Amino acid sequence: MSKVKVAIVGAGNIAQNAHLPVYMKRDDVEVVAIADLNLERAQDAAKKFAIPHAYASVEELLEKEKAVDAVDVCVWNRSHAPVSIAAAKAGKAVLCEKPLALNMADALQMQEEIGKCGTLFMNGLVNRYRPDVSLVREMLDAGKFGDVYYATASYVRRRGTPIGWFTDTSKSGGGPVIDIGVHAIDRTWYMMGCPKPTRLSANISYAIGDFKTKGVSRWLALDSDVTAFDTEDSAAGVIHFENGALMLFECSWALNAQPREYSEICGKLAGAKLDAKDLTIFGEDCGYLTDNTPSFNRRQDPFYNEIDHFLDCLRTGKKPISGMEDAVTVMRMLMGIYESAKLGKEVEL
Repeated sequence: MSKVKVAIVGAGNIAQNAHLPVYMKRDDVEVVAIADLNLERAQDAAKKFAIPHAYASVEELLEKEKAVDAVDVCVWNRSHAPVSIAAAKAGKAVLCEKPLALNMADALQMQEEIGKCGTLFMNGLVNRYRPDVSLVREMLDAGKFGDVYYATASYVRRRGTPIGWFTDTSKSGGGPVIDIGVHAIDRTWYMMGCPKPTRLSANISYAIGDFKTKGVSRWLALDSDVTAFDTEDSAAGVIHFENGALMLFECSWALNAQPREYSEICGKLAGAKLDAKDLTIFGEDCGYLTDNTPSFNRRQDPFYNEIDHFLDCLRTGKKPISGMEDAVTVMRMLMGIYESAKLGKEVEL
């Protein structure tokens, strides 16, 4: 195909601030339509990004845009499953934002229904497309770390709860665990080589809630009129894997602690730690401990890399590095956190 014809479903922040700017930079893609339950919002986005058609539903879009090759799903979590399944049944390739779904039942339905369609599906686990994460995974696959047996994953905000549908579990499925914990856990798991998770123990807290702290900036969803606030503040725990490795994790929207975001893996031969700014490889050379900082292009946009990979898979038939199988496994870990915390005990995955 010369130009890939893409349709966007969902005209919110992630579409307008991350996905659409990438498509606008490419001359091998044509965004032909956008849909949103709020038609006026879809129309405004269409005007802003010079998209020919705007619709009020995915059903109308799929009915009228038969020539679309791919659907980019940027709706709230509750709608990931129905929108993605509808697009796949219409024969379209699907790029669906993270997390995979609202809950495990929806995730398994997506796996079954989209699997029957045989169409390309990719989950937007965008941290896998960071240049530093890609470098670590390349080193892992080359055997530079040896067997990885221990890892830590962190994404802690001191005061950073979004405003809007994010705090309504009927639409989001959960709070920081499913919103930003997914980034820390998946990023670290991917750097470990994606071993099979077997059991998990976790705790979640609701200690701070809907804070009124002054002087802090908060992500404002375009659907900011949603008033429900029934999500957790933070979570922490441990995930055990079939190969004997374990991962300690923590995540929060609101916690009386220093903000931090990092992933660290420890192998028999070497280890690696990355955060928002630095990547360090901890190894040995000539019997001495070494701390190395590899050179790479830190300016790469992971959303650009993600969409570039999706388009390449669409054109070549390659298997995406964040496909359905891994997305379902990530959901098992996320839902396991809520289950373990609710039951107050370790759960099997």
